[in-house]
Amino acid sequence: MKRLWLLVVFSMSLAGCTAPAQQTDSLRDFVSVQGTTFVLNGEPYRFAGANMWYGAYLGAPGELGDRERLLRELDLLQSYGINNLRVLAASESSELMRAVRPAIVENAEGDLNESLLQGLDFLLAEMAKRDMKAVLYLNNFWQWSGGMSQYVAWFTGEPVFDPDVTGRWNPFMQNSARFYRLPEAQALYRQVIESVLTRVNSVNGVAYNRDATIMSWQLANEPRPGSDAEGRPNYPHFEAWVHDTAGFIKALAPHQLVSTGNEGAMGTLGDAALFERSHASDNIDYLTFHMWIKNWSWFDVTRAEQTYEAAWEKARAYMQTHMAIADRLNKPIVLEEFGVERDAGVFARGSSTEYRDRFYGQVYDFIEHNAEADGPFAGSNFWAWGGFGKTERADFMWQPGDDFFGDPPQEPQGLNSVFSDDTSTLELIKAHAQRLQ
Repeated sequence: MKRLWLLVVFSMSLAGCTAPAQQTDSLRDFVSVQGTTFVLNGEPYRFAGANMWYGAYLGAPGELGDRERLLRELDLLQSYGINNLRVLAASESSELMRAVRPAIVENAEGDLNESLLQGLDFLLAEMAKRDMKAVLYLNNFWQWSGGMSQYVAWFTGEPVFDPDVTGRWNPFMQNSARFYRLPEAQALYRQVIESVLTRVNSVNGVAYNRDATIMSWQLANEPRPGSDAEGRPNYPHFEAWVHDTAGFIKALAPHQLVSTGNEGAMGTLGDAALFERSHASDNIDYLTFHMWIKNWSWFDVTRAEQTYEAAWEKARAYMQTHMAIADRLNKPIVLEEFGVERDAGVFARGSSTEYRDRFYGQVYDFIEHNAEADGPFAGSNFWAWGGFGKTERADFMWQPGDDFFGDPPQEPQGLNSVFSDDTSTLELIKAHAQRLQ
């Protein structure tokens, strides 16, 4: 059984901690940053991407995965010009009601699920064949993959705090933010990071930290300092965690980028100045932000005609605010999550996507205009790719053994998923990808 690292690991030299020697891709093959621009093979790199959190799960061998479906998904995505995928690279085994099962991190000793890691191997190898880039996140502030709340439970001995049971989201966020201050949790987290970053791909023999397919490592999905109401005292711990963890990753993977996975001002106590501070670190290569016009009560899908225009004005202002921060920090910025429900809040395939298409089109138009002006807006990943996923459940809620969707297990399957037959949305994405090139 593995033992947790001693806390002295935080000051250890990383010499000798890298994977066995492998052929490193040419540095031109890695995405790099020059000012507010991504560069790939000596040219500016802008991308039209998608979120596909479950990629490693589909790639797993045997009955656990569905490699045939994964290949179909990648081929379809490529045909529509999607060349960047944001993917979950660490989930935690948990009793949380809506957490995905199985998980990559199996216990508090840091044992990892080899089948799921082989799934990530397969995904990365197939993405490389299609000239796609991956953004891999290594934790989650939210409960749907175990995440920070599970780390807190492991090292406090307290029952896991489950908002899907209690309905109490502010206390859940405060509980998750305890993660930043628990030395044992941080030691395990770094152990997991090193295990993943130095892994040698079982399909192509390339060490992850030497694989140009991986554009960026992210600290977590939507890491926050805590709840808006009570999280401000947590902010100094959060800011230090961002800087120190990003530095740890950069030492292990010097040719790959590091980003936070943060939502922007709305994920930083509603304070754009604090978002800017936490992303000013030299260890953070580029900025990320997310935009949820429905979740933030800007848009009501049941009153779409009455609420959409005002929602779009807030969305445009939100993008402008974060673009200005990127300019000041002289770093690129990516809108790596955005989405809208299908019309009238319906989840089923084949239902109307008029307002989603309208929103996607306006977001893409904004990005393109910024690109034409050589601005810092470098790309986007819509949330999320549901592809060929199907469900027969009347409540649309995921259960182990079901198809994976773009919507994680705590949400109705089909809530924000773009399906393989959403032709109007896919044509919008394709046209955007072509214009960016």
